[in-house]
Amino acid sequence: MIDTEYYPAKELKSKENTAMKITDIRTYVVDCFRTNWVFVRVLTDEGVEGVGEGTLEYKEQALVGAVNDLKRALIGENPEDIERLWHTLYRDAYWRGGPVLMSALSAVEMALWDLNAKSLGVPVYRLLGGRCRDRVKIYVNGWFAGAREPAQFAQKALEVKARGIGALKWDPFGKAYLTLSPRELRAALDCVAAVRDAVGDDMELLIEGHGRFDVPTAVTIARELAPLRPLFFEEPVPPGDLRALRDVKERSPVPVSAGERLYTRWDYRELFETRACDCVQPDVSHTGGIAECRKIAAMAECRHIPFMPHNPSGPVACAATLQLAAATPNFLMLEIMLTDVPWRRDITNESLRFEDGCILIPDRPGLGITLRPEAAGAHPYAPHDLRHYKGTLTDIRPPEAIQYF
Repeated sequence: MIDTEYYPAKELKSKENTAMKITDIRTYVVDCFRTNWVFVRVLTDEGVEGVGEGTLEYKEQALVGAVNDLKRALIGENPEDIERLWHTLYRDAYWRGGPVLMSALSAVEMALWDLNAKSLGVPVYRLLGGRCRDRVKIYVNGWFAGAREPAQFAQKALEVKARGIGALKWDPFGKAYLTLSPRELRAALDCVAAVRDAVGDDMELLIEGHGRFDVPTAVTIARELAPLRPLFFEEPVPPGDLRALRDVKERSPVPVSAGERLYTRWDYRELFETRACDCVQPDVSHTGGIAECRKIAAMAECRHIPFMPHNPSGPVACAATLQLAAATPNFLMLEIMLTDVPWRRDITNESLRFEDGCILIPDRPGLGITLRPEAAGAHPYAPHDLRHYKGTLTDIRPPEAIQYF
């Protein structure tokens, strides 16, 4: 509440009459081969606008509907009041949490930060307290596109290392679900071993589980991975049972990470209280947005747990995650896709600078990125299906994929 001792009622009324107002929220769904990016633009009566992203794999149309529901509540509101608007939208949803609502809220919240910082001519990280760093180490995803055999993974890993990138993440488990046969386990371990032998000890390997396994299988995998020295084993068990995750963590000789399928600080409170993982990975496009990620990061910092957001999506989510990286003390590494569809360069003015294994933090106003609606419209929604249990997981990029940083 504003202190009326310093802002008399007459002055408050004048401020309300002159405040910026949200006039429209527009949604753009853009095909990007393995899924569809979902972007929003928040427009205002002062001509300042912001862009956000809530890309939610395979639930894009539900997400668009959720954004439209939020839009009804936001038209005419002051976009400067990010915390009040977030709380009201979350409270009034009644069925709170979950991936669809929280991704829609994330996209809108992200756009509000963007337009507020742009209106002031500063990067978002300035509004978050300033920079802790001007660059962040990256680990790449998608580098393995098209590989099938261990030798192919090893060759692709060497190509990445030659670029000066120091960390790789991938899922070597084929189409496994819950359990692995001895042959399947050996094939996965052979893949990881081939990459480790190729790149040597000075490169970090991050092993993705995609929530595939039951507890005993996950523990067995973790023990077998230990001699190959991965940085962590990510999401070893299906989401929804934090005690199962804790059981794996307590018996695993390698660190366990998780969190991309948790939403809001309340979900994370339970994760922290359960002590279920060694590293947390909220996604700024699903967890409620920039401020919610900052709150989760602070909760992790109090427990000396690294903050390492999930970030395999589009250019706007990446821009927002970079702003978080700048202002968050316990931010460890940035996930980024090695290549992407050729039109990624067309749909925004994204300009990422790579140097010595790091991405430099942009210092342009807002999130430092602008959506080009016409270019986005040239690649409309196309349905895509989950590949994780079909044996086609490495078909993550088209043949014409490009490097964009």
